[in-house]
Amino acid sequence: MTADDLHPFPPMRGVRLQPLAERPSLVRREDFCEVPPPMPGFGRFVEALPDIYAGRDFKALVEALASARLAGRPVVFAMGAHVLKVGLAPLVIDLMRRGVITDVAINSAGAIHDFEIATVGFTSERVDTQLPAGDFGFARETGEGLARAAKRGAHPPAGEPLGFGRALGAELLDREAPHRELSVPAEAVRLGLGVTCHPAIGADIVHMHPCCDGADLGAAALADFHRVCARVADLDGGVWVNVGCAVVLPEVFLKAVSVAINLGRRLDGMTTANLDMIRQYRAETNVVRRPPGTGLTLVGQHELLLPLLRMAVLDRLAEAGWEGAR
Repeated sequence: MTADDLHPFPPMRGVRLQPLAERPSLVRREDFCEVPPPMPGFGRFVEALPDIYAGRDFKALVEALASARLAGRPVVFAMGAHVLKVGLAPLVIDLMRRGVITDVAINSAGAIHDFEIATVGFTSERVDTQLPAGDFGFARETGEGLARAAKRGAHPPAGEPLGFGRALGAELLDREAPHRELSVPAEAVRLGLGVTCHPAIGADIVHMHPCCDGADLGAAALADFHRVCARVADLDGGVWVNVGCAVVLPEVFLKAVSVAINLGRRLDGMTTANLDMIRQYRAETNVVRRPPGTGLTLVGQHELLLPLLRMAVLDRLAEAGWEGAR
């Protein structure tokens, strides 16, 4: 048996690609949320919530986020693809610009949606029709764009690797993607904030493309894991919010917590939160229950819960005189 028998499609040479502009998509930038100005007095609504279950945890998360930023501590949003797919990038970017979110982490599916929105203004395939036709996941520009980002993140001209997340943001900025103002990685790079991307090889459509280089992908992803470890090691008094990622980012976070504790860092003052539409075992276990500090859970639709959380946090910060909250 030869190597080709074991790996019949080593370079994916024979796959049929299609132009991204011709692919049917479910989400368009016109569907994205608007970002209204802060609403003075919104804190009264929050105070009126019952101090039971979700009401109690919502208040606790608002206070943790506001307190962390007022004390100069980090706030990390780790986001699954669905958060971006349901049009919440403008809200996340607004919180980044206001100085509430200091770092973002996304999985590779999130990077795909982000890249497509920034590049063509639409994303999310019709899998039920694309899959039987053999077209699911084969948009040419998406595969090539993320392959360029991985190469750039793994092989910088000088110095340490950029990592996958920063390289993706830089790629979108340098190429002047038409809708780059809706890209979370691009805005993070522009603002000088932390941004990382964490792929799961074989789980993302771009890994089926001929241009995907495993060495580039691995080096860029490992650089981002090291960055997350460094950030988590400094998260005492800060907040890690997992939004809509069931497996990859909770696993990355738990390993980063283990590294921090192994190196003698204290995380007893850390707050972690899991926000999702349903309770997921791994996110609940790895983000809320196992790490040191305080763990919180909020169950609800992202497109409702995150706008409420944003308004509540900005009102709390405005009361404390936070300049970016007005």
